[in-house]
Amino acid sequence: MPGRSDACPDCGSVLPPDAEKCPACGRDVDRAPAGRAPPAPSAPPPPTDGRAFELLRRVARLKQWSENVQGLGVTVPTLPAWAEETIRHGPGSEAWVEVVRGVERLAQKRLLAALEAWEKSTRNRLARLEAYSVDSRLEHEQIDDVLHAAHQGELAGALQTYQQVDRVVALKERHLDQAREELERLVSLLRDMEALDLPPPVNPAEAAEELERELRGGHLAPLKQQLRAIRLQAVNRLKTDVPNFVADYGTFLVRERGDSVGVELEAGELARAAHSFVRGHPEEALRRLRVLLQVHGAGFVRSPSGGRS
Repeated sequence: MPGRSDACPDCGSVLPPDAEKCPACGRDVDRAPAGRAPPAPSAPPPPTDGRAFELLRRVARLKQWSENVQGLGVTVPTLPAWAEETIRHGPGSEAWVEVVRGVERLAQKRLLAALEAWEKSTRNRLARLEAYSVDSRLEHEQIDDVLHAAHQGELAGALQTYQQVDRVVALKERHLDQAREELERLVSLLRDMEALDLPPPVNPAEAAEELERELRGGHLAPLKQQLRAIRLQAVNRLKTDVPNFVADYGTFLVRERGDSVGVELEAGELARAAHSFVRGHPEEALRRLRVLLQVHGAGFVRSPSGGRS
């Protein structure tokens, strides 16, 4: 239909019929015939060669392998972007068949070697977990599935199972390591209390033996409850004992300074220990007090209400 009036897509001004430029902003106007939409932006034609489709499918598979090898320490070879574009749009895709096959063979060889190395290291990790009575029978079976699939060339499934096993093993290791760290921190706190003559709620040696037995038995949930309960008892005692100890040691330093002994470093360390305790770090506070006592406290005597004579 002649004589249509449209709006400029840039400024919105009404365009006169058959105008080639917008009178307001000067933009060139492309008009489509009446009743027909403007032509869509041209897109590169898809490959029409069936062999090209197959090659592109295999190139996409290489990319998928490359994206699923995190943690294996291997780089999967892939085709550069220009080669993929040539296969997609260029003639003679049959010339790329052997190239893609060669890249696949190299990728499969690298992935198989990496998965075999992962299998050995993961079985060692599982052996450590099993020493703490952590069940890992399913993971052993899945590792066998990974290697079997990889040897059969089913690398997509092998890599998917590998990632699942690796996540589960890492999670079990993290739980075990956290329990081990909490146990050692608590036992250290109890031993520092004993060294400072601040009575711990339980005997450190006996507690260490019992808690280690629970850890080795794989009883992580009850172990963590036990660790929290003993630590709470210890901290509640320290809320009274640490301020008294700091006050007694401060009196000792004042007396030494009155005898012309330089105690600036010791006073600073005592203050840092007290500050750590106030900020909720009893382990650090007691560690500082124990070192201070070992290095400097030869003549230190607690008050009658304290535990040191």
